[in-house]
Amino acid sequence: MEWFPLFITIVTEAKKMKETLKAYIDLTRVHFLPAWPLIFCSGLVLAFANYGGFSWALILKAALIGLLGFEAGFVLNDYVDRNRDKLDVENTMTRYWRLFKERPIPSGKISSKNAFWLFILLVGVTSALIFTLPYPNSLYVFVIMLYSYGIEAFYQVKKRDQKYPVAQLLGRTDFTLFPAAGYLCYGQPDMTVLLYMVFFYPWTMAHLGLNDFIDLENDRARGMKSIAVLYGSKGAMYWVTGFTVLHFLAAIFFLRELGTIALYGFLAGFVLLAGSNLYLWKEKSQDAGMKILPVYHMTLVIYSVSIILDFMY
Repeated sequence: MEWFPLFITIVTEAKKMKETLKAYIDLTRVHFLPAWPLIFCSGLVLAFANYGGFSWALILKAALIGLLGFEAGFVLNDYVDRNRDKLDVENTMTRYWRLFKERPIPSGKISSKNAFWLFILLVGVTSALIFTLPYPNSLYVFVIMLYSYGIEAFYQVKKRDQKYPVAQLLGRTDFTLFPAAGYLCYGQPDMTVLLYMVFFYPWTMAHLGLNDFIDLENDRARGMKSIAVLYGSKGAMYWVTGFTVLHFLAAIFFLRELGTIALYGFLAGFVLLAGSNLYLWKEKSQDAGMKILPVYHMTLVIYSVSIILDFMY
């Protein structure tokens, strides 16, 4: 029976490894993984369309930059908010964003030290990939990356103590720059990338307001001055719908840069967003917000895929 203690040890260690793996999956929100390369590369294919040329190697490289860079942002988000997240009183958003329904740093399954070093590792690999891009594209993308992590940390800290939504208005410029960074992997700063950002920024604001509307109870418990805490649930709903309307208006200018396939894709997205907002105002509840949150994410994928298909066909 000498083998039995060894067998028990192996089983125990295997269970620990499984739980650790699940924790890292929750930390990096792995089930959303396919979206980030799509969004990033939607910018890249626009640059191909404007400047000519095409490279599968560059698409693969850009997809990895977008994927690893965004995952690093997720880890940074959890690291900066590691103490505030312990104060959560309900887990609706956690169940949506985390495949195994748990915040791994507050739960103790991943130490804050290990999360920090994972962030550094992801940033290091992403930086190495960025510097294989030609100059000055590599500089453009690297500066955007540094800015994005800096403004993400600012957002997490600033929204703990503010009278006006400064953190929100500045903080989501990081996501706004995400497809722009994809464009600048190959292209140059120009009107197309500016119009993409102008189109995308109101979407990021509407999406953020919707998250805040759903997570109101937790933000109050954490002492976070989110949109819903600052202006109440109804104010957050006005925020979501107002920025969604601005998103539609900005599309008038951005669509001039795109073709027919993108036009149809964007129109489909607009119908989904308009219907979602009507439903939100009809129900006026956090449950309704939770039901339409995936629709906002779906529209972003539709936009990205339609831009890519527009270039391919």
